[in-house]
Amino acid sequence: MSTAEETAGGEMQPWGEVTPDAARRLLVAAVEAFAERGYHATTTRDIAGRAGMSPAALYIHYKTKEELLHRISRIGHEKALQILRTAARGEGTAAERLADAVRSFVRWHAAQHTVARVVQYELDALGPDSRAEIVALRRQVDAETRGIIEDGVAAGEFDVPDVRGTTLAVLSLCIDVARWFKVDGPRTPDEVGALYADLVLRMVGAGKQPRRGRSEVGE
Repeated sequence: MSTAEETAGGEMQPWGEVTPDAARRLLVAAVEAFAERGYHATTTRDIAGRAGMSPAALYIHYKTKEELLHRISRIGHEKALQILRTAARGEGTAAERLADAVRSFVRWHAAQHTVARVVQYELDALGPDSRAEIVALRRQVDAETRGIIEDGVAAGEFDVPDVRGTTLAVLSLCIDVARWFKVDGPRTPDEVGALYADLVLRMVGAGKQPRRGRSEVGE
């Protein structure tokens, strides 16, 4: 499955804000190349060729290969932050909000696994300024997740001696899905999301777990 075809909960690849069409095609091609070969082994010629364009055409839209990676990383991290922020600020108990956050976050990392691998694992290839911007977004991701866990501890829903360490463990668990998920594997993105939501609730010692429908449980 190509990055142009990946979906998460029926949502198409989040490149709608990238215009014109040529710039979007180059971005999709860069994601595929970076995921397959790694950032450093990928050339601008590789990216242009995948997009059906000349290398010279690439520079009309992106000054450097790093600019492409930066834009991919920024859009991906903004999407991840939006997912967690929506869950964190939703209604319900801390356990319900944490389950919703993990379920949605994992589903995105599974359904958009090619994009997510580039977004999560090519950070060190960015220059200092670009990297600082992405690190700031990652800190917001951490803060949203930590906030839900802190709410649960304060309400007596969670038994978490180390909130910061547990937050890191939860996010690491979710993000790693992008590394191993296979489209032809035994579980769908929805099923993996439901499984991980259940695992995380157990991790934080949730006394009462949100009721799950049959469709949320992967076999």
